Amino acid sequence: MSGSRPTTSAAALATTVVFAAFIAVLGIFPGFYLGGAAVPIVLQNMGPLLAGSILGARRAGAAVLLFLALTALGLPLLSGGRGGIGPFLGPSGGFLLGWLLAAVVVGLIVRRSTRPGLLVLLIANIAGVLADYLIGIPYWGLMIGDLGAAAVQSLVFVPGDAVKLAAVSLVAAAVHRAVPALTGHRAATQG
Repeated sequence: MSGSRPTTSAAALATTVVFAAFIAVLGIFPGFYLGGAAVPIVLQNMGPLLAGSILGARRAGAAVLLFLALTALGLPLLSGGRGGIGPFLGPSGGFLLGWLLAAVVVGLIVRRSTRPGLLVLLIANIAGVLADYLIGIPYWGLMIGDLGAAAVQSLVFVPGDAVKLAAVSLVAAAVHRAVPALTGHRAATQG
């Protein structure tokens, strides 16, 4: 019995690191600023949602935390080659910190389901995006001194985030069907 535990721990560590790297890879796609907003629209926020959808709360949280720590240490992992502590202290800092909560929220919801299908994944990812907004918008409001303006300006993210969370949910549903052992829902495919 104890012989299988290190392998499982090594596999869990490997998938956690791979997802942190996946979030970094999504940073290759440059963000763009719409309507003069101080926070860019990026593909990178799909990474924490997908991590939560597949890895569960603990490992997804660890993957996002690893990514954020490496970014804060100065690695240029954010879209546009940004890194260091600066992005965390600017208007987008709350959204970056919100990625951690988003990954955990999505992971908790998905793990509660014995067979996470598309509907569960959509609900989980909507909750994840809302969790990110819950931290990101007030932080942005604090940075610009106007919570109302931050809330209004953040509406520009809603259509793109809706498309991204739908895409993440579709990918995660396919992964849950194809590789249930990776997602921890091994029993759901039996019987």
